[in-house]
Formats: sequence, C-alpha cells, structure tokens
Amino acid sequence: MTARRQATTWGRRLAALTWKELLQLTRDLPLLLFLLYSFSLSVLVSGAGITMQLTNAELLVHDADHSPSSRELIHRFQPPYFAFAGEIRDPREGLRHLDAGRAMLLLEIPPRFHEALMSGERTAVQLLVDTTNAPQGLSAAAYTVRIAGLFGAERGLASAGLSGATASLPMVTSAHRVWFNPTQDERWFQSIAHVLRMTTIFAVLLPAAALVREKERGTVEQLLVSPLSPFQIMFAKVLAMSGVILLALSLALYGVLHPVFHVPMKGSTGLFFLLTALHVFTTAGFGLVAATLAKNQAQVGMMTLFVVGPMLLLSGITSPYESMPTWVQAIMTFSPLRYYIDITYGVMLKGAGFPVLWKSVGAMLLLGGTLFGFGMWRFRRQFQ
Repeated sequence: MTARRQATTWGRRLAALTWKELLQLTRDLPLLLFLLYSFSLSVLVSGAGITMQLTNAELLVHDADHSPSSRELIHRFQPPYFAFAGEIRDPREGLRHLDAGRAMLLLEIPPRFHEALMSGERTAVQLLVDTTNAPQGLSAAAYTVRIAGLFGAERGLASAGLSGATASLPMVTSAHRVWFNPTQDERWFQSIAHVLRMTTIFAVLLPAAALVREKERGTVEQLLVSPLSPFQIMFAKVLAMSGVILLALSLALYGVLHPVFHVPMKGSTGLFFLLTALHVFTTAGFGLVAATLAKNQAQVGMMTLFVVGPMLLLSGITSPYESMPTWVQAIMTFSPLRYYIDITYGVMLKGAGFPVLWKSVGAMLLLGGTLFGFGMWRFRRQFQ
C-alpha cells in the first residue's frame, strides 16, 4: 500500500508540474502564434510554393541556320520545363543575358544545320547553361540532351529512309512503376519535409526555453527544494511540450496535408503519433543539455541553431542520406531526425509497421535515453 501511495503521489506531482508548464506556455503569446503559423500557413506555403523540379527555364536561341530543322528543334523546348525567352542575333548578347540572370539557357544552332542533317553529315548544337542553381541547371542540361538525342535519332532514321519502320527496329523500353507517390506530386514531399523540420525545431526549442525560463526567474531553486526529483522537473517539461507539438502536428496533418495536398496516411495513425512522441522526447534531450549550459533564452536560442542547423541539412530531408560523404553519415547516426525521416515516410506513404521500422525505433530509444540521462546529470551537477 505504501508503494502504491508513493506512486500515486509521484504521478500527481508530475501531472501538476506538467500542467504548470502548459499554463506558462499559454502566457507566451508570441511563441504560441509562431507555433501555430509553423504548423499551418508555413506548411501550406512550403508545400505549394517550393519546387525542385525544372519549371519555366528561360531559353534564348541564336539560330544561324533559320531552316525547317532548326525551327523544329527549337519548337521541342516546350512548357512547363522551358519558356522561350526570344531569339538573339549575336551570341555575345546571350552571354550578357546569362551573366545578368535574365536567362538560364542559350541554345546556339550553327549554319548549314539542316543541310548537314539532310546529307547525313555529323553536326552539333551548343547549349550554354547557367548552373548557379546547380540542381535546376543540371536538370535543364539533362532534358536538353534527351531532346537533342531524340531529334537526332529521328533525323538519322529519316535520312536512311527508315522513318516509317521504327516499330520494326530493335529497341529497349523501360516499363517502370512509380510506387508510394504514383502521381509524383512534389507537394507531398515538400509539405512532409517542412513538418519534419518544424517538429524537430520545436522539440529542441520548447523544452530548452522552458528550463532556461526557470533559471532566469530564479524559480528553479524553489523547485529543487520542493519534494520533486530532477527527473520530474525535466520530464514534466518534455511531457508538456511533447503534447503541444503533437497537437500542432495534428493541425498540420488534418488541416493542411490531408485536405489541401491529399497526402495519405497508409499506415497506422496511432503508431505515427506514438513514434513522433518518441522523436520529440529524443530530440528534446539536445535542448535539455543546451539549457544546462545556457544562462538565458538568447543563449539557448543560439545553441538551438547550432544543434538543429546541421541536423536539418544533413539528416536526409533535402538530399539523400546515402549520397553524403561517409564521415557525414557517421556523424548523422547521432541525429534522431535521421531515423524519424524513415519512420514518417515509411508510415505515411508506404504503410510500414513496427516490424519494418524497429531498427529506427531502437536507435531513437537509445539516443533518447542517453541524451535525457546526460541532461539530468548536468542539471543535478549544476545545482549541487
């Protein structure tokens, strides 16, 4: 009976402290507004406004041939990938447009282009690409190679008198299937990626700010002399902020992702929220460690940027994790976001369950326990 009474008392104290954290958060109106914006309008803007696909790349043309073949080649550069920006008389004018950023591509067609094609001679066109934005520039170059290659093959067959017999020629066709995002809707990826970023940022920032706020106001000493353990003090902050983040995630999921972008939830919704809570708990360990080192909220904000910045850039949200250098991959094994990305896409788009995701879950449990334990050790040592 004594053990049961102690457990009940322990739970009541934890619940009271958790409720206190929620009340303190409701008094911070700017932070609440920022939280609501980050999981609503910001998700909408990111999903609808950010694209990594090549769209309306402005194309300038210097046509020195003015033949049917050159006009046909130019006509193949069509929207939505390309936007014809006009024809120029001097290639140097095109270079000035590229330098000024008024065009991305300059296509130069040489004299005798049509004549060379008709006589079976080898000919070439030149494409100058502005790769200041490297992904867009490389995509534009790749599309151009396909357009020019197909155009050359068709002209070569026509010059050999085989234009009507292409069906009888041996060829390799790619019969591919698009899984998990059959319409290849980039808005799914961008909106989910933004939710991942916001969840990670607030998982570090909110518990850290709550703990530092106690230090700034001098109330942390009062908590330490009360019948509360350091674990209860720190875990209550993580528990309260985890609940707030899960509510904000519900807003993003059922207010933007599903109704606006039609992002599916193919797996278990309960499992997704449970593993999100695990990710928040694990990532909050970074914030608690930072809070034990910082003396005010400005310092903890800077430390949050120091921790979250590399995590967001290198965990695999914007670029494939496998394409990074080996040493970066080794460092990012200590990033909870690295595993939460696999969990989110696995549950939402692939319908994966625990038997598939258990390695990522185990890694987050290990990281979360280690970080929370280290933060609690730092907290105890700081006030001894």
